[in-house]
Amino acid sequence: MKNSFIKVSSFELLASSCGISTDNRESMVYRILPTLLFLFVCLIFFNSCGVYSFSGASTAAKSITVEQFFNNTDLAPASLAPNFTNKLKDYYQRNSSLKVVPDNGELQINGVITEYRINPIAPVSSGGSQTIDAAALTRLTISVKLNYVDGLEPKNNFKDKTFSFYADFPNTDILTNVQEDLERKIFDQILIDIFNATVANW
Repeated sequence: MKNSFIKVSSFELLASSCGISTDNRESMVYRILPTLLFLFVCLIFFNSCGVYSFSGASTAAKSITVEQFFNNTDLAPASLAPNFTNKLKDYYQRNSSLKVVPDNGELQINGVITEYRINPIAPVSSGGSQTIDAAALTRLTISVKLNYVDGLEPKNNFKDKTFSFYADFPNTDILTNVQEDLERKIFDQILIDIFNATVANW
C-alpha cells in the first residue's frame, strides 16, 4: 500500500509539474496505452526475427567476413578483383547493420571472378553482298562464383553459385574509355543479387 501511495504521488507530482490536471490522468493513460502496446508488439516481433534493416537485410548475425576475391580471367584488369571485394564490403556496411570484420565473421563470403568477356552483338547489315556485316554494339559480361557460409543458419549456405550481369556499349567506342563505367553498372547489379541471395533471403 505504501508503494502504491508513492507511485500515485509521483504521478500526481509529474502531472502537476507538466500542467496536467490529475482529474484527467485516467484519460491520459488511456490515450498512451495503445502506443505502448504497439511498441511492445514491435519489440517482440523484431526480437523473434533477428536484425532487420529497411533495405531488406534480415539476419540475426552481427558480423560478416568478405575474403579477398581472386581474378581467374585473362582479360580483366588486375584491379578488378580488389575493387569488387571493396565494393561488396561497402555494400553490406551501407545496407545492413552487419559489421565487416577481417576474420571469423558469423557470416562468411569468398569467391572468384570467373568471366570477363567482350563480344559483339546486334549485327547490322552492311547492305552489300560482298561486305561483312558489322556489329552495332559490344557487350561486356562479368561473372562471379561465390561461396557463402551462415554460421547461425547453415541451411542458408551455398557453394559455387554464379552471379552474372552485362552492359552494352557502341562498337564505335574504345573499351578503355568506357570500361570503368561499364564495370560499375555491372557490379551494381551483381552486388544487389549477392545481397539478396545471402542476408535478404529472397
